[in-house]
Amino acid sequence: MSDLILQQRAPARTLASHRVLRNTYALLAMTLLFSAVTAGTALALKLPHPGLILTLVGYFGLLFLTMKTRDSGWGVLSVFGLTGFMGYTLGPILAHYLAMPNGTQVVATAFGATGLAFVGLSAFALTTKKDLSFMGGFLFVGALVAFVLGLVAVFFQMPMLSLAVAGLFAMISCGLILFETQNIVNGGETNYIMATVSLYVSLYNLLVSLLQLLGIGGSSD
Repeated sequence: MSDLILQQRAPARTLASHRVLRNTYALLAMTLLFSAVTAGTALALKLPHPGLILTLVGYFGLLFLTMKTRDSGWGVLSVFGLTGFMGYTLGPILAHYLAMPNGTQVVATAFGATGLAFVGLSAFALTTKKDLSFMGGFLFVGALVAFVLGLVAVFFQMPMLSLAVAGLFAMISCGLILFETQNIVNGGETNYIMATVSLYVSLYNLLVSLLQLLGIGGSSD
């Protein structure tokens, strides 16, 4: 009897997971577009970067707001607020790399590599039978360590450490895309708003990390 109940519940869980995944991808696409608009506006108007402190305050403040409103319609507005703000911070970063020799190539390559990585990693996470849940703890610790090292590199002006952190963040971001996507499929994440935020932040960090790594060659030409 219990086996029959489990068999009946399995299709319902699958449908729910597919719904969350579909809603996540739809919201992610819209927030990426909105983020691109705010980044392009900041780039065109040559707006200054808000700086590390304001960026952290804005990011964590809007993230907290999104978490508090994730079960209501306000959560969607909070996501757009968060991704729009992050798009604004991206504009001056793009301006910095575009000003370099071969800067256009560096930026285009970073965007292309980020897109290809997302498609490839998502496809793997959606099709693999391997359980990737073991990655969660490692990724959390790795992200925390990378964040602290990144702050150290900024405050003490250590370029080589910054590059090492960029490489670490790139790998962690790829791992998070795998982990979060499979987590949605397996029903571990049932809120598409938070799933969208997780994937967006991973893509943002991956892009910025690739810009920093590829920018080494661009700045030396």
